[in-house]
Amino acid sequence: MSDAQLQQALQLAREQLAPGGVLRAAINLGNTVLAQRGADNGELSGVSVDLARELAAKLGVEVQFVTFDAAGKVFEALASNAWDVAFLAIDPTRGEQIAFSPPYVLIEGAYMVRKESPLRRSEQVDRGGARITVGAGSAYDLHLTRTLKEAQIERYATAAEAFEAFMTQGLDAAAGVRQVVSRYVSTHEGLRVLDDSFMTIRQAMGVPKDRTEAASALAVFVESMKAQGRIADSLVRSGQTVAAVAPPAAI
Repeated sequence: MSDAQLQQALQLAREQLAPGGVLRAAINLGNTVLAQRGADNGELSGVSVDLARELAAKLGVEVQFVTFDAAGKVFEALASNAWDVAFLAIDPTRGEQIAFSPPYVLIEGAYMVRKESPLRRSEQVDRGGARITVGAGSAYDLHLTRTLKEAQIERYATAAEAFEAFMTQGLDAAAGVRQVVSRYVSTHEGLRVLDDSFMTIRQAMGVPKDRTEAASALAVFVESMKAQGRIADSLVRSGQTVAAVAPPAAI
């Protein structure tokens, strides 16, 4: 699709994407693969931030970042009309209220355990008596809620709180985004990350379900950004090259 066709699709959906004349973009700072805040100046960066800025520029509107510390809180804020566009993982439960674009980035869900743990593969975690901690409402929480049969899930408001509970309460495993749990393990002794992944997390852009024109335009936008190499470039700039750009999708 040409730039002119992309621009036409976005302008047709402009009132749904930025109904107040400003693009309100929900940014989940709890997933550091997608977004980061500068320690010195507080400036936001990362692939989701870059996509929001680019979308606003193409729409000819300002962007307003609405930040959250957990994906579950982004989803909850939909009920209060707190944002126009969000960056969340695709999930059937969320899909009841959010229309998603094709994925733009693929990341992995992984378990963190103690070094002495007998657990070696993700499939071994689902056993009677096992206690797993997660960030409530995260993509991996929703996935594990559907798929685990025997293990008990213990939920906390953010991934950081879940990791703290794992450390202090003797839980068997903590689930999270691989890069996030790996970073935590690197700064805490006596931990390791299981080699395999328990899920592939498909990160996408989303709008409220009833904004059908906006959803169609976002699909075109995401595919254009992938094809132009903009998402790959953003991942490099933010130092998140372990994450993979999602393959092209038919739209």
